[in-house]
Order: sequence, then C-alpha cells, then structure tokens
Amino acid sequence: MKQLKTVAVMNESHPTEFILLGFADRPWLELPLFITLLITYPMAMMGNITIILVSKIDPRLHSPMYFFLSNLSFLDMCYTTSTVPQMLFNLGSSKRTISYLGCAVQLYVFHLMGGTECLLLAIMSFDRYVAICRPLHYTLIMNQRLCLLLASTVWLTGITYAVSEATVTLQLPLCGVNKLDHLVCEIPVLIKTACGEKVVNELALSVVCIFMLAVPLCLILASYVSIGHAIFKVKSSEGRRKALGTCSSHLLVVFLFYGPAISMYLQPPASISRDQPKFMALFYGVVTPTLNPFIYTLRNKGVKGGVDRLVRGIFSSKRQFTDIT
Repeated sequence: MKQLKTVAVMNESHPTEFILLGFADRPWLELPLFITLLITYPMAMMGNITIILVSKIDPRLHSPMYFFLSNLSFLDMCYTTSTVPQMLFNLGSSKRTISYLGCAVQLYVFHLMGGTECLLLAIMSFDRYVAICRPLHYTLIMNQRLCLLLASTVWLTGITYAVSEATVTLQLPLCGVNKLDHLVCEIPVLIKTACGEKVVNELALSVVCIFMLAVPLCLILASYVSIGHAIFKVKSSEGRRKALGTCSSHLLVVFLFYGPAISMYLQPPASISRDQPKFMALFYGVVTPTLNPFIYTLRNKGVKGGVDRLVRGIFSSKRQFTDIT
C-alpha cells in the first residue's frame, strides 16, 4: 500500500498541464491587458524586424555596434514570442492552461533569451567603451572575428545557463500542484510552487543570477565611468553631444531591463510578493523588447537615417513598379 502511494505521488509530481492563474483574482485587468498585448506584440515584432533589416541592408550600418544591435533585436523577438501568444490565448479564453511540455519549452526559451540579453548588453557597453575611449584603435580591436567570437560566447553562455537552471528546476517535485500564480512559466515561481526541500535550488539560482546579472551590470557601470571620464575631456560641445548620443540609448535599455530583472532574481523566491513576478515578467518580457527598437530609432541618428533610407527605397521601388505596369 505504501509503495502504491509513493508511485502515485511520483506520477503527480509532474502534472500533464499547468493552470496559469494570471490575474484571475482581478478580472477587470484582463481586458485592458489583452488589448495592450494585442497592440504591443505586433509593434515589437515590426520594430525589431526593421532594426535587423536596416542593419543588414544599409552599408553605413555595417559596424560592430549595429551587429550587436541586430542580435539584440532578434533576441527581443524570440523573447516576446516565447510568452505573449500564450498570454493572449489565456486572456482571450476561459481556458488558462499550458501543457507540461509547453511550460518546459517556455521556461528554456524565456531564460535563454533573458540570460543572453544580460551578457549582450555588457558586450554592447564594451563596444561603446572602445569606440569612445580608444577611437584610433576601434576598427583594430572590434574586428569581425572578435565580434563573432563575443556574440557566440554570449549565446553559448545563455544556452548553458538556461539548460542547467531550467533542467534542475523542472526536476523539483510539485506533489500534484499544477496551479501557477503567474502569467508565464518562470524559474522563481516554479521553485516557490514546488514542495519538499528547495533551499539548494534557491541558493543555486541566487549564485547563478549574481554571475548573470550583477557581474555584467558591474562591467557596464565600469565601462560608463570610463566613458564619462573620456567625454568630459572632449573640448568641443559637438563631439561631447555625439558621444553622449551613442551611449544614451544603450543606457536607457540597460536601465529598463536590469531594474526589473534584479528586483525579481536577486532575492530569495520565498520573499517575492504575489503579484511582483507578473508585473516584472510583463515589464522585461514585453515592455522592454517593445520599447528597445523605438529607443534606438528615436535617439540614434544612424538607425533613424537607415530607417528613412529603407522607407524611401521601398516607396521608390513601388513607384517604379507602378510606372512599369
């Protein structure tokens, strides 16, 4: 009898599906959230696709800065796609479930993109440091080989983080509990939901997040301290304004991404309030990827000029096609 009970608990430890409660206790939030996601998701996709196209097509933007920016845009597209369609489906229907396999895939993709973005933003700050503090050696240091090596390292590290951390989290027993008080499948929420001993998992998550969040952030801050020191040495106001312009967009993106991520991941899951994971996931999983292309387009003259040339090229080709027909 005891053996049968043990087998039953093991079978229930990993349910076939999860119920994502979301804002079930606040139904008045669901319609505005559904409409917001329905508007922002296409905007995020279009904005990031535009950045990638402009960076690839426009020869003036074939530089390390825009190479990393196109990586960021691709990453943001995958980030939002891993969560927003599922959120829209759950908000638009009475069924709020996600299969165990779907939850696992979402967990891997969501944290792969999040971990990679942490490191990619640090690499982008290093690129700005070399461009401003070592301008004469910029093309020599930031050559194509180094850029590819840095990008590959960032993506491989993100994959390693996601696979290791998500796999360990999925091994935690849930003891038949299949309700997640969240909008998506996320590691801190699954750890909080799990039963039994989970101190080791919480400690491992904290240690890994120190490496993935705190260390890159320190490198970013160190880069910008050096950049700020170099900018103050520039005598012409035009040169100072140009240097600040290339950095302000990146700094704003860093603030929007790291702020919510740190408040979510650099504290024990047990101390996280009930609604905090939902709002944080919406912020760094939806708001930031949607705003990133607009921040770079509006504040970066190179990207803005590239978008203008792309739009003019599309309209001129359409006009030529119309004239021919």
